[in-house]
Amino acid sequence: MHTESRSNTATGESKSFDGQNRSSTIALILFSGLAAFSTYFCMYAFRKPFSAATFSEIEGWHYAMDYKTALIIAQVLGYALSKFAGIKVVSEMQPQRRAWILIGMLLISHLALVGFALLPAPINVIMLFINGIPLGMVWGLVFSYLEGRRVTEALGAILCAALIVSSGAVKAVAAYLLVEWQVPELWMPALVGALFIPPLLVSVWLLARTPAPNADDRVARKPRPPMNGAMRGELLRETGIGLTALVAVYVFLTAFRDFTDNFAAELWLALGYGETPEVFLTSTLPVTFVVLGSLWLLMFIRSNYLALVCNQLVVAGGGLLCIAATYAFENHWIDGASWMIAINTGLYMGFIPFNCLLFERLVAATRSIANAGFLIYLADASGYAGSICVLLYKTFAQPDLAWLPFTLQFSYATGAACMLLIVVSLLYFRKLDPGLSHDHSASTPAATIST
Repeated sequence: MHTESRSNTATGESKSFDGQNRSSTIALILFSGLAAFSTYFCMYAFRKPFSAATFSEIEGWHYAMDYKTALIIAQVLGYALSKFAGIKVVSEMQPQRRAWILIGMLLISHLALVGFALLPAPINVIMLFINGIPLGMVWGLVFSYLEGRRVTEALGAILCAALIVSSGAVKAVAAYLLVEWQVPELWMPALVGALFIPPLLVSVWLLARTPAPNADDRVARKPRPPMNGAMRGELLRETGIGLTALVAVYVFLTAFRDFTDNFAAELWLALGYGETPEVFLTSTLPVTFVVLGSLWLLMFIRSNYLALVCNQLVVAGGGLLCIAATYAFENHWIDGASWMIAINTGLYMGFIPFNCLLFERLVAATRSIANAGFLIYLADASGYAGSICVLLYKTFAQPDLAWLPFTLQFSYATGAACMLLIVVSLLYFRKLDPGLSHDHSASTPAATIST
């Protein structure tokens, strides 16, 4: 069956989205995409609300490290540990177990937030570590419902909208509870999580009813079975230096994204927006439309190799935008709000493709029989390890450097890494171009666009 799938794909025989299948395709995109978006949106209610607080007055905390920084490091450590475990767990997960494991992980995470409120400092820091462990596998389990389809880009774009807007929306809710309801900072994360449990259960129930990829999907994108160790090794050997360069890019992007997200309250305060909690959400909306609108169009590129190239060029373009926006801000050509929107746009132009679209097409373009979840978690584990290193570096190596100047430096470094390392991956993955290869079963034909 696998040989037949590669052969049909190579000759471009997969069906388009026109005719009688159009209405069912649109229904699938809306149903499954929105169910996935809602599920991951709800996850952020268990992960990010605490970062909207400053925790400036915490009894029992008398350590050199700032209390909020300790909380962030603890959660990221748990999250990173989960990503390393997910390299095996998510890639091997059987479809019938996903929904129950999703719900169980998120409920455990919420219980940790309750424990965070009940226990005194510094003991309650460990609860943020426990909170992060289950959350790290949520993305891979959700995306497993969507990968391996001709419309995965459309579904992934909807899901990825949650990556952009959810953190800001959840922090806006958290800030509202702090300011308007006067909820204590320690109890606020548990209350936010409790508000999102009902929609979470409904969302997972709907997501679990996503139909499996059909025969045409399997021809166009290859089957996506659970992977064993031998299959993972085969894919790593085939992708080699190119994958290493991509993972290195993602380390920079993840660390930069995590830093600007976790310390968004401090950055907006430094820019003069400390009393406007709605800025957490309103500043992300332009980013969503610009980034996801452009990535959605990649669905219409039938050639997996050409789509892979386009994804990498989007990442490099995001790096260039980060550098240009930061330079413009430092020279007072744009204001602080415009700079934040611009660097977030550049950041997510690089970050979003890695979370589904780029690795979806990389798997489809190779000879290996694999699933995208393995590559996503390999990159994620490395990325969050890098994020921890950045937090430790800022805390101990540059403790006196303010948040804003540090972010400016980080923006330049991330932008440069995106552009330089993408050149390496583009050159390496030229071997996947069927126009240059004698083995046309390795990927799909370049420059074939579906309408």
